Amino acid sequence: MDEDQVTEAETAEDETDDDYALRGSVIQDILEAVHDGDQPRLIALMEPLHAADIADVLEQIGHDERVALVKLYGREFDGDILSEIDEGIRDEIIAALSPEVLSDAVRELDSDDVVDLIEDLDEPQQEAILDALPEADRVAVEQALSYPEYSAGRLMQRELVMGPEHWTVGDAIDYLRRAEDLPDQFYHMILVNPRLEPVAYCTLGRILSSPRDIALKDITEDSFRVFDVSEEEEQVAYAFNQYHLISAPVVDAAGRLVGVITIDDAVRVLDEEHEEDILRLAGVGESNMSDTAFETMWRRLPWLLVNMFTAILAAVVISQFSVTIANIVALAVLMPIVASMGGNAGTQALTVAVRALATRDLTSANAWRVVRREALVGFLNGLAFASVVGTLSWLWFGWPELGLVIALAMVINLFIAGLAGVIVPLTLDRMGLDPALASGTFVTTVTDVVGFFAFLGLATLVLM
Repeated sequence: MDEDQVTEAETAEDETDDDYALRGSVIQDILEAVHDGDQPRLIALMEPLHAADIADVLEQIGHDERVALVKLYGREFDGDILSEIDEGIRDEIIAALSPEVLSDAVRELDSDDVVDLIEDLDEPQQEAILDALPEADRVAVEQALSYPEYSAGRLMQRELVMGPEHWTVGDAIDYLRRAEDLPDQFYHMILVNPRLEPVAYCTLGRILSSPRDIALKDITEDSFRVFDVSEEEEQVAYAFNQYHLISAPVVDAAGRLVGVITIDDAVRVLDEEHEEDILRLAGVGESNMSDTAFETMWRRLPWLLVNMFTAILAAVVISQFSVTIANIVALAVLMPIVASMGGNAGTQALTVAVRALATRDLTSANAWRVVRREALVGFLNGLAFASVVGTLSWLWFGWPELGLVIALAMVINLFIAGLAGVIVPLTLDRMGLDPALASGTFVTTVTDVVGFFAFLGLATLVLM
């Protein structure tokens, strides 16, 4: 590597260290190298980057540039890059790789990463990756794919470390030093009985810090938990988070050890669940930055359509007071304030409730207490803003009764917003529906309808 290339590589590394984000200059330099067909320079620029950063580069550039980069990068393409790439462009990356590069890249991955890589691909691409694996690895991956989607069997990796329950620390250390096929990373040695059923595990730290003659069963961990291959990955991830697990064995229907789930897999599931909840709350569904405008439009259109009908419902409520609005134009000026405040208050309560349901902090045991709390918060916020908005409306239009009307409407709407923000997701959850999927639309509808009805109804009674 010449001096210029070293400088470029150091610059790229410095820039990626800044807030853990790639700078545009790095991507621009990489694209210039691709455009010039300068493979040594491209390798020098990419070498300091983490696999996740390289995946970011591939996600941020266009299709043609992406294909050209992958082909020019050649055999330097690492398997970890494939596991980091967004699913939306993973298939085109795989299609751009030569069979030799794909084979080398896939062989570097653990079995769980291979399963995650290919489970959403088309059958021809799945076969291309499976053909690149050694026979034993292929069988392991195919068996994992036979388990239900989003199950522990799909999440686990086959690479693990186990030993008989009667071993001593010395036996374990000797085995670990002799073994040639240990996983690249592992945290526990799983102890099994003669039927290959996991009975306990020991951390590497305890093994390495204990005398050789100590029995492994005397230094096992209290955190030991076992998951069935059919258990939902969301339940597994919750258990990892709740009980601070690092790794855990997975058993088949007969109770035999078949794999292990590690903390990185559980964290990935939690991240995906959180991302899904956020996207659904916004009504945009699953999406990524590489989607076309047409694909994005079709994902967002259904919920915009639902929102249109709920807006029509609010408009119908408003139309019932058309005579009041025609006589008191100030109402039309102040209506958006009532609706906006109610919508924001409802969204705050809704976000807290959906998050608490996802983490199981909100259950049937404390639901009524949470409903009361959010209703009280809405009522108190309503009082606080009622005094402000009511006074401003009085001074603005010189009409004290108008200030009183909007103040009362504000209290009513924010109180209802607090109630709806918790009750709506709770109701959907009890019905077996995803509370993040439709709660936002229902809560917005409730706050709009109640807000307009309270404001205009009070105005009709008090001012007309």
